[in-house]
Amino acid sequence: MHSSQPLHFNLVAAAHASMLEHGFQPDFPAGTDSQLAAIQAHPEPPAVPGIQDLRGLLWSSIDNDTSKDLDQIEWAEPLPDGRIRVLIAVADVDARVSLGTVIDSHARGETTSVYTGVKVFPMLPAELSEGITSLNENEDRVALVVEFAVDQAGTASDGKAYRALVRNRAQLAYNGVGAWLEGSGPPPAKVAASADLAAQLKLQDAAAQRMVGGRFQHGALDLETIETTPVTLAGEVVDITRLQKNRATSLIEEFMVAANGVIARTFEQAGVASIRRIVRTPKRWDRIVEVAAGLGTTLPAQPDSKALNDFLLAQKQKDPDHFPDLSLTVIKLMGPGEYVLVKPNEPSPGHFGLAVQDYTHSTAPNRRFPDMVAERLLKAWLAKAPQPYSEGDLNAIAVRCTLMEDAARKVEREMQKRIAAVVLHPRIGQSFPAIVTGVNKYGTFVRTLDPHVDGMLVQGGKGLDVGDKVTVKLISTDPQRGFIDFAA
Repeated sequence: MHSSQPLHFNLVAAAHASMLEHGFQPDFPAGTDSQLAAIQAHPEPPAVPGIQDLRGLLWSSIDNDTSKDLDQIEWAEPLPDGRIRVLIAVADVDARVSLGTVIDSHARGETTSVYTGVKVFPMLPAELSEGITSLNENEDRVALVVEFAVDQAGTASDGKAYRALVRNRAQLAYNGVGAWLEGSGPPPAKVAASADLAAQLKLQDAAAQRMVGGRFQHGALDLETIETTPVTLAGEVVDITRLQKNRATSLIEEFMVAANGVIARTFEQAGVASIRRIVRTPKRWDRIVEVAAGLGTTLPAQPDSKALNDFLLAQKQKDPDHFPDLSLTVIKLMGPGEYVLVKPNEPSPGHFGLAVQDYTHSTAPNRRFPDMVAERLLKAWLAKAPQPYSEGDLNAIAVRCTLMEDAARKVEREMQKRIAAVVLHPRIGQSFPAIVTGVNKYGTFVRTLDPHVDGMLVQGGKGLDVGDKVTVKLISTDPQRGFIDFAA
């Protein structure tokens, strides 16, 4: 059987149903419209006594090509001692969304925006997260600025945070900036038009490259999972393309890790209870040791992120084809991240995969509720005002955020499978090069290489093992269940 007909399956309706099934409330509650109208009636930035005016700096943002909820912008300058001072301005969402309001209560329940590939289900109404609370180009905004200085070894010091008025001068995207920084593509139009902006981005890149080297020295894990995004044409999903990491994604990642560290240490030094984002030391380290032994490497008996990363780097060089699968195995064995309450003077469990002890989520308040909480804690401390949350509140929020982040992952995974089933349906009967990714009592599982799609080998899988390369023929797809079946 060979199908060339597109499958008419309502992916947006399926995404909405999946959200409800996993405990989300994708539709905003009664009272949202009136609160929105009150916020939008005053579009100018709120007046803040004594706020710094940093609108004159050459701020820019780098995000996905399609991102509209801009949470942070960046600026850097060289210091006389060879260090690079980095400033990250984070959208002050709390300045517009007051504690305990209808919109805030809804965000507290959802805890995160969910990106399903066909529709974003935002934690905050798009009129806010893509409008008045987004750091949009050429708009004046109030922000929380996190500042630190990076030395030659990649160590960030002199961290501090304060409120400021800012203006994004250039909204840029990962793909264009990354290719230009790596020398594999031309400068984006805005960069080509401004020598100052080009120099600014090169300086930011230099700081980030120092930092990534420093973190790897301390055992940060260089993991590479395969992430894909759908390609749409006239509103229909027609293909799947792989998202590639590059120098621009690395730049933002390093800056965010450092900024989140500054905020965590600020809370610690101030004696303020807060929510931390942690990945505990792996409980299944023994299994990670077994996996490494099967690939000819001996890891220490006790968890050691530096030794693990050295093994990962060696495997990436030796067998790049299978490195994403090894990365996924390690991520699963490390266990998911979680949010926890950290009380004053209590040690934080830290973040094993990032090789940092001090880590809180604070740089994406338009799309994550813990970041809004961190913002409120920080602003209260800066204003010498009472803290807005009790320790009991913070613990309950942390538990809810962990639960809903896990639910969001399930929704996104389900939708990836459904999107793949829709995209591949017209290609039933075609053959694809693939790699065997799993063999268990349920069957043999494969991943096609172009496009990157996971499915089950329902015919001819006997004798195959993980890592085998095989040519498979697509025999059926079921978008409702997210099933894709192949024959060898």
